[in-house]
Amino acid sequence: MLLDGDNWAAKFREFKHEAWRLETLPQYLMPQEAEELEGFRSGARIDPQTVSNEYTDRLRRQAAEGRPQGRVHVVTRPLTEYLRFEFSQYYAPHALVGEQIRILDVTDRENPLAGVQDFWMFDQAEVVLMNYQPDGRQISRELFEGDVTPFIEYQRIAVAESVPFEEYVKGLDL
Repeated sequence: MLLDGDNWAAKFREFKHEAWRLETLPQYLMPQEAEELEGFRSGARIDPQTVSNEYTDRLRRQAAEGRPQGRVHVVTRPLTEYLRFEFSQYYAPHALVGEQIRILDVTDRENPLAGVQDFWMFDQAEVVLMNYQPDGRQISRELFEGDVTPFIEYQRIAVAESVPFEEYVKGLDL
């Protein structure tokens, strides 16, 4: 079953314990980010301490309720322009309000999650596959209807093999 609109938003309203994401691509071409990405290219930067919007409010509320959201992003260096943008414009403010963001850098090592596609997992019980074109344009979100056990293992590996976002970006010029 494909998910969009309110069916997709409901996943974030209704999870009980944890929403978690694996990101594997070096860029995501999202139309709603185009203007911000262009500003980043032109040198515009934000102060992560001052970001307040619907998304950060939701992250803050979920963390306070004991319903954290987390992710691991698999990356290689040098970081793409998009990753530098995502780290500074999104990850930095999101981490400050409670999102548990980790980075798995596979530049000088074997990728322990090679071949695993992007996904969201809710309460370690429900998985949504994130389908993208090779250039990072989203195709669809699809509710996975099989055994989620492999995805729980992917999460375990991703968290064990990654470092916290704040540690990863220390000293990086974003």
